[in-house]
Amino acid sequence: MKKLLNIWLPVMFMVSLTACSNHNAAEEEPQFLEVELSINPEKAKANEPVVFEAKVTYGEEEVTDADEVKFEIWRANAEEHEKILVEHAENGIYRLDKTFEEEGTYYIYSHVTARRMHNMPKKEFVIGQPSEPEKESASPEIENMEENDDSGH
Repeated sequence: MKKLLNIWLPVMFMVSLTACSNHNAAEEEPQFLEVELSINPEKAKANEPVVFEAKVTYGEEEVTDADEVKFEIWRANAEEHEKILVEHAENGIYRLDKTFEEEGTYYIYSHVTARRMHNMPKKEFVIGQPSEPEKESASPEIENMEENDDSGH
């Protein structure tokens, strides 16, 4: 009987520890940094104000204290990209009002860093008449890695 207890007691102890740790893990579901990027209007005229908003949430929480929110804006196929730091406006929304003099197809990335995570949704918008759009690519980081690849592949 004592031998049986010596075997089962450690097994039961391990089972109870596993059950407790699984219970705690189920309560703490992982949260994700979500960024909802909006453009109003998505088709504007030259010299007409356009409002860009990034609604930032972490799980159910509105993020009012992001480490950094930066909008990267450029005209299709342009070499230079304008990067603008954006401050919190209200209720987890980071907002930028901007006008554009040149007509064409434009793109925006909202680079959001908060809660040790990064999210960067991209959208296309048009000012006046659309111009030739860019070819689709995965992300700027991948493009930069491919451009800097000296391996000859």
